[in-house]
Amino acid sequence: MLLDRDLAHLYGVETRRLNEQVQRNIERFPDDFMFRLSNEEFETLKSQNAISNTENNLISHYATSSWGGIRKMPYAFTENGIAMLSGVLRSPQAIRTNILIMRAFTAMRHFIGSHAQMFQRLETIEYNQLTLNAQITKNQIETDRKFEDIFRRLDDESVTPKQGIFFDGQVFNAYRFISDKIREAKKRIIIFDNYANDEVLTLIDKRNTGVTAIIYTKHIDRQLQLDINRHNKQYPNIEVEVFDRTHDRFLCIDDIVYHIGASLKDLGKKWFGFNKMELTTDELLAKI
Repeated sequence: MLLDRDLAHLYGVETRRLNEQVQRNIERFPDDFMFRLSNEEFETLKSQNAISNTENNLISHYATSSWGGIRKMPYAFTENGIAMLSGVLRSPQAIRTNILIMRAFTAMRHFIGSHAQMFQRLETIEYNQLTLNAQITKNQIETDRKFEDIFRRLDDESVTPKQGIFFDGQVFNAYRFISDKIREAKKRIIIFDNYANDEVLTLIDKRNTGVTAIIYTKHIDRQLQLDINRHNKQYPNIEVEVFDRTHDRFLCIDDIVYHIGASLKDLGKKWFGFNKMELTTDELLAKI
């Protein structure tokens, strides 16, 4: 969650300007996308700013009444609200900033979802620190080193999840995850999906130059063949072959195989999981 003044600073606009655009498109911002802080929530926010200058800046940023109180409480935007801002703030800086914020949210969610046990262990470590804070020993130094390593990994974009679940409604997150995997390919992309359509063709077009692409699907009807022909006239070719011996979906990125629990055209519409397989792409293709 981010406040309107913080988002305005990131987007390079005045807070007033940001809120004006939001009000003009208020139907796009339901309560779970954006809400105004209550007095109690604002006081809690102030109490969390231990440095007095930071607190004063927070108060002075918003309009005050004649008796010194806050005239209007700030707006707070959830992840969905921040994503919606990209539709009402269209400056180049706003678009770039929105992309960076959404990537940060997605990376954090993936990391937390894939390392739940690690965070449980962190809570145990923190509890032990509080109860044994009088005993500062070499064990404490080692614990600090582990924390530094964890936070370093949080900032490392190379940390990617091996398995996880996307829930219904997480269309953007699921689409982003698959798109990122496709962009990672250096040599080849192979997809096993019985229900491939033009949306899958478009998704594969996010691949890098020189990366080959093959789709194995259960049936190529007249419409799909037309889509393939039109696509290959304009973009690098995608081979599509009939293969009806698989029930599940697989996404092969170079030598890595992912098991995908939903057709790529239905990403995020219902719950589905993904899992990085132990076998290689060549081992999977050897079974065809």
